[in-house]
Amino acid sequence: MLKLKKYSILALSLISLSAAAQKAKPLFDGKTLTGWKAVAGAAPYKVEDGMIVGSMTKGTPNSFLITEKEYGDFILELDVKLEGETTNSGIQTRSHIKPEGNNGKGLVFGRQVEIDPTPRAWTGGIYDEARRLWLYPLELNPSAKPLYKKNEFNHYKIECIGNELKTWVNGTPVAYVIDTLDKSGFIGLQVHGIGNNLDNDGKKVYFKNINIQTEGLKAKAFPKGIYTVNLTPNTLSAYEKSEGYKLLFDGKSNAGWIGAYKTTFPTKGWKIADGVISVEPSGGAESTNGGDIVTKEEFAAFDLSFEFKLTPGANSGVKYFVTLSEKNTGSAIGLEYQVLDDELHPDAKLGRDGNRTLASLYDLMTAKKEARYLRPIGSWNNGRLVVYPNNKVEHYLNGVKVLEYTRGSEEFKKLVAISKYKDWKNFGEAPKGHILLQDHGNKVDFRTIKIKTL
Repeated sequence: MLKLKKYSILALSLISLSAAAQKAKPLFDGKTLTGWKAVAGAAPYKVEDGMIVGSMTKGTPNSFLITEKEYGDFILELDVKLEGETTNSGIQTRSHIKPEGNNGKGLVFGRQVEIDPTPRAWTGGIYDEARRLWLYPLELNPSAKPLYKKNEFNHYKIECIGNELKTWVNGTPVAYVIDTLDKSGFIGLQVHGIGNNLDNDGKKVYFKNINIQTEGLKAKAFPKGIYTVNLTPNTLSAYEKSEGYKLLFDGKSNAGWIGAYKTTFPTKGWKIADGVISVEPSGGAESTNGGDIVTKEEFAAFDLSFEFKLTPGANSGVKYFVTLSEKNTGSAIGLEYQVLDDELHPDAKLGRDGNRTLASLYDLMTAKKEARYLRPIGSWNNGRLVVYPNNKVEHYLNGVKVLEYTRGSEEFKKLVAISKYKDWKNFGEAPKGHILLQDHGNKVDFRTIKIKTL
């Protein structure tokens, strides 16, 4: 009995040690900045009343206080208060620095959890600092916009486990990104550069209760209905599958696709390789080589996402509610999310008021987009189309909503009446239709085409 008791005590001790190892530990001791270093900008950081306090400073770029240690998988929690409503801040995760960047001051890059008190209200969204820019704007989860409390401490939880990054603000889920970059990196606290806004000079950012857990991690499930940005090509996460998404392109074959007005997939003009389906160049003419391709399946209300990569001067499009009933020559008829190099392709200057530019509803409605949300030609961009059961339609570009309209509304009919589609009866009002990728004779790549029926 004594021997058994001895082993029981030992077992309990091991369990106790294991449990202790799984608890979150302070990343800041409340007294000194040991284990941290300031980089990039010149904004000062100091310890006050058990908090890290950064001060906004004129004449300096973004400043960061970063951990000397790098972290892979972790759950980080902290409280942050940002003074003012016309600037922002952020928390770097698995980030890095180029020492030679920023004129030798160092350039920090990597995924940042946004702190945004401005009317845009993207707090908890994911920004890729100095690299890919916005990955998860809160246009993708607008219900989370009101969570931020201005000029108060807000609680942030950041979960980085494997290739998944999730955020919570004041206890509520906000953003969900699945990425292929950065298996580890430092954690950083940002004081944003204030540019010419001198009213912010001297305002402060307060960080406290900074705790991190690195062992015994268990991912916390998100509730249903939160959009996921999955940057792993041609894959669906378990969460996305549970949400009802399916891939329209498997990354390997033309399964599920045929040529428009054809019974088979085109024998030329399209190439599938390295997880990408590409329109091959043929001089820029519309549907004169392989021709458009369409899904075999038709869709009514849906949430469609896709990645596309343009070559210089290229033109293509993603069409929806394509019925193929017109039997016209050239490109098949349908509502079109324009895919275009706005700078080099002449079509951007045609139409009315820019309604043939990137992400616009082609020849009908202009996408309202800012240059800072665009990615360079030759980079992957994210497109998204949402058609609700009530016929409301939204276009997104890199997570930002750039237009919305209602199919069949009086406003919509007026736009059609002054467009190139005016002679097509009930244009764009079909109850269901195919999804189409356009052959406009320029090389354009597509991948990660996924859809959810609404």
